[in-house]
This record gives sequence, structure tokens and C-alpha cells, in this order.
Amino acid sequence: MQQQRAVIDPLRVVSSWPGTAAAGWRDATRESKVGQADRAFRWASVTKVISAMAIWVAVEEGTVDFEDEVGPPGATLRHLLSHASGLAPDDDRILASPATRRIYSNRGIELAADHLAQRAGIQFVSYLREAVLEPLGMTATVLKGSPAHGAEGPLDDLMAVAAELLAPRLVSADTHLSATKVSFEGLPGILPGFGFHARNDWGLGVEVRSNKTPHWTGRTNSTSTFGHFGRSGAFVWVDPAAGVALAGLSDQGFGPWALSAWPDLSDRVLAALG
Repeated sequence: MQQQRAVIDPLRVVSSWPGTAAAGWRDATRESKVGQADRAFRWASVTKVISAMAIWVAVEEGTVDFEDEVGPPGATLRHLLSHASGLAPDDDRILASPATRRIYSNRGIELAADHLAQRAGIQFVSYLREAVLEPLGMTATVLKGSPAHGAEGPLDDLMAVAAELLAPRLVSADTHLSATKVSFEGLPGILPGFGFHARNDWGLGVEVRSNKTPHWTGRTNSTSTFGHFGRSGAFVWVDPAAGVALAGLSDQGFGPWALSAWPDLSDRVLAALG
């Protein structure tokens, strides 16, 4: 039997990050975490990932469909989740026609969540809890306010999200693939914190790395890597080509430190586990 080689854990560099942080990686058989894994941190826009996962479950159950008409004229649930509806970032202004630009929109995610709540006949926070949080054992995570940026929870729970994104159990492989590959390829737009990209690719509630440079994942992450980061200092990504997931939480908001620390950690993890 081939022996699995020992891993020199790359997470040791997290101790040099500013503020208080917790981070963890996992692959198909192993997981490692550092920091206060049971401490609650703000997730900010990483909230969009679990909100999207709830909608993926609702699609699987037939409660909603990605092609439901919702949002601006001509837009669908798919447009809202992939920031391709043309909605402004934080209000109902329409800045572009659907599928012509990638405009990062908190409001779009909120409308998507409202659509699910209306179809399901329960509050979105209740559907999220029943469809995602409870099945994944995320007992310490709560949604306070917007489904676009209002979650708080510990690394232990974010690692449960990472595990689900790496090997889905809540939805089928087909639904998972549809949600984590690029929707509306080739749309230009601004990736918050990283500027304009001629191809600002997104899936349904998660960003797809593609060939974006600069980026918050590593230089060695595959183009199929997907995930999200938040202004609070939170992030999670899954690299399906490598079979690896990485997540981090911090009380130090996103800033210049993260522009180097996150890609560096990503490359260290991939090198150690590859």
C-alpha cells in the first residue's frame, strides 16, 4: 500500500498575520486548522456562498429554478446570482442590460433570497438554517441581516462549507457543477479590491478564478478554482483540479496585508498538498 507523505503544515504562517485569525485546509482525507477555530468572526461577503448554497438546494428540490424571471426586465435568478443582472451594487438602479456587464451587486443576492423565501413560503433565514446550516452541523453560524453579507460564525463552520463545496452532499453533482462553473462567459467588470478584468468570471454565488491577475487566490491555483472573500478578512476557496479547499477568518479587515498573505498561503497549501 502506498504511504501518504507527511505534510509540513503551511498554516504556520497565519501566526504572522495582523490581528487575530484562524485558517484551515482540507483535501479528500485530511484537514488541518490553526487559530481559534471556535471563535465567531464576521463573514461579510462570504455570506453569499451559504446563501447561494441554500438556493442551489431549492433548485434541486424544485422550489425555484435558475431560469426564473426575477430582478430587472429580462433577468433571471441565474443573472442575479452571477452578478450579471445589471443591478447597481446596493440599490434597485439598473446600470446595464442583463448579461452585458458583471456588476457586483449585494442587492441582486438579496432579491434572489427574497425570491426563494416567497416561493418557499418561509423566511430566507429559516430556509438557510434548514437547508444548509443544520445539515452541515453549522450550529454556531447565524445570519444577521442581509443574505449578501450578514453571516457570523467560526472557522469550524466555514470548514464545513469548504468540505461541502469540495465534495457536495446537499445537491447533485450536476447542480453543483452548474453553480460552480462560469455563467455568462466573457463579461467584463470590476472584481472588488482587484480592479477591472476583461473577463470577470463568476458562477452562481461564487467567483471563478479563471485567468484573473491580480487575484486573492494563489498563482498556482487552477483556473477552475471558485470561492469568495469578504471585506471582514474572510475567504474560502476550492480548487477542484487539486482537490483542495482553504478557508480563513480574521478580525483584521481586507486590505494590503491580504493582497500578499492570502495568495502566499494559497500557494504554500497547494505546494504542501500537491
